[in-house]
Amino acid sequence: MERERKPAWLKIRLSGGEDYAKVNKIVKQHGLHTICSSGMCPNIHECWGNGTATFMILGDICTRSCKFCATTTGKPGAVDPNEPENLANSVKLMQLKHCVITSVTRDDLPDEGAAHWAETIRKVKEVNPNTKVEVLIPDFNGSTQLLDVVLSANADIVAHNLETVERLSPSVRSAAKYHRSLEVIKYISSQGVLSKSGIMLGLGETYEEVLVTMDDLLAVGCQMITIGQYLRPRTENLPVERYVEPAEFEKLRIVALEKGFRFAESAPLVRSSYHAEQAIAKTQNEQNRP
Repeated sequence: MERERKPAWLKIRLSGGEDYAKVNKIVKQHGLHTICSSGMCPNIHECWGNGTATFMILGDICTRSCKFCATTTGKPGAVDPNEPENLANSVKLMQLKHCVITSVTRDDLPDEGAAHWAETIRKVKEVNPNTKVEVLIPDFNGSTQLLDVVLSANADIVAHNLETVERLSPSVRSAAKYHRSLEVIKYISSQGVLSKSGIMLGLGETYEEVLVTMDDLLAVGCQMITIGQYLRPRTENLPVERYVEPAEFEKLRIVALEKGFRFAESAPLVRSSYHAEQAIAKTQNEQNRP
């Protein structure tokens, strides 16, 4: 079967001003690691130009094998005790306004990496008091005790992705479960934290299922949502069932806001951290209104 060509709207236009060039130079000079570059994110020029970057902690080997993800699955190595300080210094060098941190899933660790997560968040905030910190966390197998450890570090936004609709979740994700993820988001929201989640389109979901997913997220207190096109990273990953047109993404963005999300990004190239700095700014503006 001939491989389907990507539509024109998925072509990446590379552009960047002085801010992007400054961040790029610092990253290269100091050998800093960001998901933006290693993951070949299509929004790297825009995000770096806006003073936002995403980092991955706890290594690059995951204990799970989700069918949409290109991350290596296997036995992870030891946790680097210097990582929190090194990452904090990287954020300072890059002069970031908004730092996004994510990680592989570490089911192999007794606390699944929760203490390391908390220490990293605290160190980044300590060294960079004016930088907003957003985290995209795994499910910690639904443990509220471990979630409390992470939440105690007071990140500005805590995200956990549903990834897809309920019907497709078992075939798209590995050990993660749709309703367990909803419970994680519900717990985050119940602690008064700005909560966020993201889904991918193009895996075989229907429009109606996406609307139900939105309702499920709103029901557990999720306040922000990102919706983007699934792109197959490797041949062993799930194939793309459909390339969703930009007009449908925009329609979903409007629907999400009408349904009650405080912030929504929906477009083919949208990823979890896209326009992250705008999300926190918008919610702060709302809080400051008389």
